[in-house]
Amino acid sequence: MKKIRVGIIGCGTIGGQLAITCSGKMCNSIELIGICDQDDKKTALLKSLLKDRVPALKIDELIEKADLIVEAASALISADILKKAIVNKKDILIMSVGGLIGSEALLQDAQTAGIKVYLPSGAVSGIDGLKSGRAGSISSVTLTTRKPLKGLEGAPYLKEKNMKLAGIKDETVIFDGNAKEAIKGFPQNVNVCAALSLAGIGAEKTRVKIVTSPAYTKNIHEVEIAGDFGKISTRTENIPSPTNPKTSTLAILSAIATLEGAVKNVRVGT
Repeated sequence: MKKIRVGIIGCGTIGGQLAITCSGKMCNSIELIGICDQDDKKTALLKSLLKDRVPALKIDELIEKADLIVEAASALISADILKKAIVNKKDILIMSVGGLIGSEALLQDAQTAGIKVYLPSGAVSGIDGLKSGRAGSISSVTLTTRKPLKGLEGAPYLKEKNMKLAGIKDETVIFDGNAKEAIKGFPQNVNVCAALSLAGIGAEKTRVKIVTSPAYTKNIHEVEIAGDFGKISTRTENIPSPTNPKTSTLAILSAIATLEGAVKNVRVGT
């Protein structure tokens, strides 16, 4: 079987684990042709962890050489990376799904170009049911996210509202709005609502509530979906990644599972 040439953009927590997986247990089906990050230190550290010699490439060179591009960098550039993938007719796996909200037309452009775009479900469960329900009619999608204080540090919404996390002593709702507003205010914290929006009824109709407390130790996502099929309720209690509290361990595993699915002919689930 011919190996799929994969290039990874972003050498942080998720990109690093994907690179290790590609050069490790998936080496029989994947050739990791390069990694890329604007932080040279992250790139050097990841290179030292890989078994094989994997070159650090510039974005354009990586895209040219890869069959499948993996974006694990930032919501600030994920839409631009998708544009490059479309122009170069390369398949792509996008982790920073929030960066596509407002640029949803790119997904239709990808369809027209005939490339595959993989959007992992991330740290939330229920997207399979949501996709099935969309084949009929969906009336509402609500995400309630509960996060430890540390996992929300640096969010633009908190700075805009001059909210101090240190002053929170009890369970507190810090945001209640739609997914489009949530993604803008918490770009590194609620990527899951972007996936829910794209799989369901859109970012403006998907409601998001963000709750925090000093007592929280896990990233918890509760999803409620209603439609003509009935109702779905899911609760996912995520353990934060040891290296990045803003990233749930399940999000990393979801990325790996999506990559594995991209190279397999048999797929289970919706």
